[in-house]
Amino acid sequence: MRSRFLTMLLFLTIPAAQVAETKEPRVIDFRSAPHSYLEWKPKDRFAELQEKAQKGEVKLDTTNDKAFLTSLLEALNIPISSQIMVFSASSLQSEIINPRNPRALYFNEDTYIGWVPGGLVEIIAADPEMGPMFYVYDRLRPGGPVPNVTRSTKCMNCHAGNATRRLPGLIAESLLVSRAGSSLETFRRDEQGHQIPLENRFGGWHLTGDHNISNHKANVMGIPNAGKNEITSVNPGQFSDLSLHLLPTSDILPNLINEHQMGFENRLVYAIYTVRQLKHENKGMMGAAAKAEIEERAQELARYIVFADEAKFPSKGMVGDPAYVKDFLRDRKMTKAGLSLKDLDMKTRMFKHRCSYMLYTDTWKAAPKELKERVYYHMALYLREQPDAQHAHLASAERLAIRAILKETLTDLPAWWR
Repeated sequence: MRSRFLTMLLFLTIPAAQVAETKEPRVIDFRSAPHSYLEWKPKDRFAELQEKAQKGEVKLDTTNDKAFLTSLLEALNIPISSQIMVFSASSLQSEIINPRNPRALYFNEDTYIGWVPGGLVEIIAADPEMGPMFYVYDRLRPGGPVPNVTRSTKCMNCHAGNATRRLPGLIAESLLVSRAGSSLETFRRDEQGHQIPLENRFGGWHLTGDHNISNHKANVMGIPNAGKNEITSVNPGQFSDLSLHLLPTSDILPNLINEHQMGFENRLVYAIYTVRQLKHENKGMMGAAAKAEIEERAQELARYIVFADEAKFPSKGMVGDPAYVKDFLRDRKMTKAGLSLKDLDMKTRMFKHRCSYMLYTDTWKAAPKELKERVYYHMALYLREQPDAQHAHLASAERLAIRAILKETLTDLPAWWR
């Protein structure tokens, strides 16, 4: 007997002509209506912390930079073990970031903290409706009051460019950098996500741990000489004082997790803005062209969610830092059988069950129903009992496990999933 799951898949199929790709990516002015990003009152995790701090419900330690950073991470529920380090001259503080003074990044599923010794604390927090919001603290005066914090617009010079399809987003580059941290060569740019080959990542970054990647671009810099760049090592602590940071590490696992989250967030934000723009242009009425554009975004996002194009792992696999593994798994949502989307594999891929845990974020929960319904439909094509060749990268047992996890841990699945 045909399952309800399969029957509804057939019923919900959109005609082929309606799913044809649009000719060019839509360019959206996020500053204008209906988005009005700059006038939006943020509802992200950091904005909530600010409100609590103003009421005296949360206090941050201003004894020194490290104490302030530690207390901020704790208040935002960001694990110290998520630390990764970059020494390319990037962010608003590019003049003080280089191989002698790397910048540390810390993150959870929706909030990212950047700090460089001698500099400022920067925050990116995901607003459920508008995507990444950018904040910068003033310089800390040890022992003084908590520094003022401002919502930054300067970040848009990089965080709303080609790399994020002209919308507020998350970015990372892979570069061969000079002693000063400036770019000499580019290995990857204007792209984020777990599909990027491992050998093209990590340029300008520190990388530690048992990753078994033999040809990565991490922990090196270039020295121009006679028209060529001589490669020399920049191992963590070789030129910098790691005691200035909270940890001496930049482990492979948080690096991989960060890349996955950037790819998810940027794709979802683009889809959310697209739906909002289409509703505005069509006065709430969705014609065939509008539905086709939403369908394209849904296909792209669904394919990313199920890791269809995940980069190949090294043959010996990888081992993540145990401290970060523990922190990463502490809020895993489990089925009665103990299965979770956060269960790690790290032998041939990142996760045992290839379906993104980012479906639990507030940004996904608040996404337009027109988008979510179509994303779930396209996810279902990968998870049905007998997928076609285009949707067949998951093994049968894995498909069944993912369907069970989603049914037991998500509350917004379409009725036909249940």
